Amino acid sequence: SCLQTSLSIWGWGSLGLVLFLVTFGPFAIFYFAFYILCFVGGGFVVTLLFGKSNSEKYLEQCEHSFLPCTSVGIPKCIEEMKREARPIKIDRRLTGANIIDEPLQQVIQFSLRDYVQYWYYTLSDDESFLLEIRRALQYALVQFSARSKETDWQPYFTTRLVDDFGTHLRVFRKAQQRIAEKGDQMKDHAEELVDTFFEVEVEMEKEVCRDLVCTSPKDEEGFLRDLCEVLLYILLPPGDFQNKIMRYFVREILSRGILLPLINQLSDPDYINQYVIWMIRDSNCNYEAFMNIIKLSDNIGELEAVKDKASEELQYLRSLDTAGDDINTIKNQINSLLYVIKVCDSRIQRLQSGKEIDTVKLAANFGKLCTVPLDHILVDNVALQFFMDYMQQTGGQAHLFFWMTVEGYRVTAQQQLEVLQSRQKDGKHQTNQTKGLLRAAAFGVYEQYLSEKASPRVNIDDNLVAKLAETLNHEDPTPEIFDDIQRKVYELMLRDERFYPSFKQNVLYVRMLAELDMLKDPSFRGSDDGEGESFNGSPTGSINLSLDDLSNGPSDEAVQLHAYISDTGVCNDHGKTYALYAITVHRRNANSEEMWKTYRRYSDFHDFHMRITEQFENLANILKLPGKKTFNNMDREFLEKRKKDLNAYLQLLLNPEMMKSSPALAHYVYDFLENKAYSKGKGDFARKMDTFVNPLRNSMRNVSNAVKSIPDSLAEGMTKMSDNMGKMSERLGQDIKQSFFKVPPLMQKTYSDPDHCRVAAPIDDNVDDNIPLRVMLLLMDEVFDLKERNQWLRRNIKNLLQQLIRATYGDTINRKIVDHVDWMTSPEQVADAVKRFRDAFWPNGILAETVPRRDKAIRMRTRVAGKTKLLEVMPDELKHIIGAETTRKGILRVFEMFQHSQLNKRMVYVFLERFLETLFPQNKFPELFSKLHSKSKQMQRYKQRLHSTQAPSLQK
Repeated sequence: SCLQTSLSIWGWGSLGLVLFLVTFGPFAIFYFAFYILCFVGGGFVVTLLFGKSNSEKYLEQCEHSFLPCTSVGIPKCIEEMKREARPIKIDRRLTGANIIDEPLQQVIQFSLRDYVQYWYYTLSDDESFLLEIRRALQYALVQFSARSKETDWQPYFTTRLVDDFGTHLRVFRKAQQRIAEKGDQMKDHAEELVDTFFEVEVEMEKEVCRDLVCTSPKDEEGFLRDLCEVLLYILLPPGDFQNKIMRYFVREILSRGILLPLINQLSDPDYINQYVIWMIRDSNCNYEAFMNIIKLSDNIGELEAVKDKASEELQYLRSLDTAGDDINTIKNQINSLLYVIKVCDSRIQRLQSGKEIDTVKLAANFGKLCTVPLDHILVDNVALQFFMDYMQQTGGQAHLFFWMTVEGYRVTAQQQLEVLQSRQKDGKHQTNQTKGLLRAAAFGVYEQYLSEKASPRVNIDDNLVAKLAETLNHEDPTPEIFDDIQRKVYELMLRDERFYPSFKQNVLYVRMLAELDMLKDPSFRGSDDGEGESFNGSPTGSINLSLDDLSNGPSDEAVQLHAYISDTGVCNDHGKTYALYAITVHRRNANSEEMWKTYRRYSDFHDFHMRITEQFENLANILKLPGKKTFNNMDREFLEKRKKDLNAYLQLLLNPEMMKSSPALAHYVYDFLENKAYSKGKGDFARKMDTFVNPLRNSMRNVSNAVKSIPDSLAEGMTKMSDNMGKMSERLGQDIKQSFFKVPPLMQKTYSDPDHCRVAAPIDDNVDDNIPLRVMLLLMDEVFDLKERNQWLRRNIKNLLQQLIRATYGDTINRKIVDHVDWMTSPEQVADAVKRFRDAFWPNGILAETVPRRDKAIRMRTRVAGKTKLLEVMPDELKHIIGAETTRKGILRVFEMFQHSQLNKRMVYVFLERFLETLFPQNKFPELFSKLHSKSKQMQRYKQRLHSTQAPSLQK
């Protein structure tokens, strides 16, 4: 039945389909589907349009019927915003001084313009945010100004600043010593020096180490951000500080826009070198100082830079097509440049081979040493310290200290007796008291050195000692009471092989000559094994052949030149005493005859002799200039003797045979004898110095305008000090004898405390009350490393500085220093500093572009020029006080310290920290800086070492 039903359904369905197709055709099915699709689509469109119109009507009814009415404030606020902005009034008063406020307002305006406005206006035209930032900056500056006015800046400038600089130098010196003790040739000496420096710093400071801030740019930026945020917390009102957006903007402007570029510039070694040269720009380049720098340089980069510049100039001179008088000048210039190149090559080879030698040892082995008489050694403080050290080594110190003590006793006794006589003339009687004091002093000398109880005892003729004891017991003491024994002690030190004769063979004697600047540097004789060429003159051989190719100018044999020294005298120029020689010159030719006088110093003769022996090597063995004399070189007898020697030198120089053998020599001789000021240091080689300095001068024109002149009062003070140096030598004559011999006998050579500490920690000799003496002692101790040397010398230097200060400024020096500090912090000087800062960062009102780093060769030549000028500007009086070699090493140590940007940053940050501690004494900045520097790796290592050393003791 089911089967029949399904067959009927299929049958009827098939019949209906056939009938549909027969009736409507085969395409009817497609039409039917299309009709259905159109019906559905039309219904969808009608429904969409009807629903949209009904929805809009409904929403409109809801808005007007169900929502509450809007408040009056919103439309009013919108209306206010549409109105034109009113002009903003800004209170331009910041510090109370109009001369400071005006440039300071410009700095604020430029900062906002270049660091905020250029991007802010792309986001909004509303200036209220900019106004808030400006008001916050101005409020902070007002508070800063008020704090500055309440602060006493004298301790900061006269004590803390000097202490920080001296401590920085001490850390650097100890780091150098620690590296030298290792003795290995390190791959990266600069990096090792920086690491060692901060290692020494943490040992000295114990609580703070600034290695991360100075070596990591990321940590440095973080430190400045934190510091600026702390300053904003102190200076801004609480409401403004809580505004995070505004606070962050101001913080970034101060830290990254102002402080960071300024610190980077102040820390740049090249900038410092240019600044040093700019400060002493008035001094001429000195030949001897420059050659000393080249011979002593341990930087291959410096030597190669100088050599390349000399080679460049040499090629230029050889390309010139000249004739006549210019040919001799060009020949001499080429000889000078070739000499410089050869010296640089020799020094580079020695540094690369690692065969660095000790000049003192080389002079002792190969050099012919000058002889300094014992009587001169005993009256010169520099020479005496070396002889004192030697006598202590040999056990003869008792003889030397006895001689010194007797000298002091004699001077004191003479002065006391003169005072006694003058008082007796005035009717005052203190005879017994004065004689009693002299008798006690004489007995003290006898008991300490000559009695049986003396230890050690001066071994002298017993008869003389007994005679002295008899005189002391029965007669009044006189200044000459010890003269006989002192004379015997002097003869003993002079003739005994253990003392002065052996001292002349000791290395201490050679070092003494170096300090007295009486030791010629023999380090360029050749290699260590004695092989190699001499470097004492200009090159010969093939070089001379190349010179001959230029031309052969005939000599003027018809000209006859005669000269002799007719007179001599002593001159005093600005306090500096020197001998002057009057030279009468006759020049005769076929048609005329001339005669004139010219005046020359011995230093002029010496400079002239060095120049001609450099150019004409054969003259070095023929011409012998009379030697220098360090002591008593103004005596009349000595001047007459030197006059005769110089006359003999001139006659030999002007010998016709001499002039024929070296035709180009005539140019030098005529220049030396002309009636004009002798241009010392501007000879052939000095002219080549201009090729090194001229590029530097050009680059200095682009240095920031922030670098201005030294304050006039300071310059006047320095000039006055220099002028009084000559007068000092006369006034100190008697004072030196007394002060030199007030040291306790048998004082041993002492060394500084091995424990690291700040420079100002162990201030001795009660010098704190005397500001200039304290400052000068601190600087001289650290610059010239005096605390590591004989304490007797340091005490003498202290006495000399006291006399110097008294002679220069009298008793008003402290008042002058206080006045100078007040002048430095006056509104005029502060305004000038702000203007320099403004002009440096925004020249002509435009943000300065980043200055490209100068070429390495230019920077190296700048270093050489800076060291040369520093050595040249050092006064001779300083060398006489502490020694030439010590002076040179101290100056070069300070210069080398400034050649490391990381170390310079450390010093800048130390100065900044002390500045803030002085400005905000109630805000616990020392503890804050300890926390900011607490992430230091060196500090962590130091605490670990400290803990490891303390742990065993705690266990015990």
